[in-house]
Amino acid sequence: MLLPFFNENETEAGCDEAGRGCLAGPVFAAAVVLPKDFTHPFLNDSKQLTENQRLELRPIIEREAAAWAVVSLSPSEIDQLNILWASVAGMHRAVGRLQITPTSLLIDGNRFKPYPGIPHHCMVKGDGRFMSIAAASILAKTYRDEYMQRMAEQYPQYGWERNKGYPTAEHREAIRQCGATPEHRKSFRLLAEAEMPKAEQGILFE
Repeated sequence: MLLPFFNENETEAGCDEAGRGCLAGPVFAAAVVLPKDFTHPFLNDSKQLTENQRLELRPIIEREAAAWAVVSLSPSEIDQLNILWASVAGMHRAVGRLQITPTSLLIDGNRFKPYPGIPHHCMVKGDGRFMSIAAASILAKTYRDEYMQRMAEQYPQYGWERNKGYPTAEHREAIRQCGATPEHRKSFRLLAEAEMPKAEQGILFE
């Protein structure tokens, strides 16, 4: 069962991201401040929910949250910052857009850069432990999936309506046959090394 807060005396914002492991598309980050008495029978880490459950929860979170914000960082920003720090930058931006200033941040994961003036707590697997982080994970995931669904219409050969930009066999095969799009993260290993031209091995992809 998820915990409603880490410290009941704080105004906590749960922060999470979606899309770190993808080859294409932005990374989305969300911050959510929930009321202390918020509850929902199947609120959980977004990865443990079905797509329909996430979509059912999203408007409930948006309506019931004391404050929430979702932002995205483009593939070019990811290539510039690297995916970890792009994710952190996204969480910072989301916190900055909250209509309520939290007194504490609950961060999913174990790495973060301090946000000016607000203490934070890194929570490993926090999206499966705290309601606010789970809510942030659901918003980040649903907004990102919605974006990749739109991009799938623009680039139909990559199957993004199914794989959402993750490195599936279908996605990698489409990259091998069709090349990369502006939505692809050039700093990622888009193809397995054995599939890359020799001139590119160990040079273009990290």
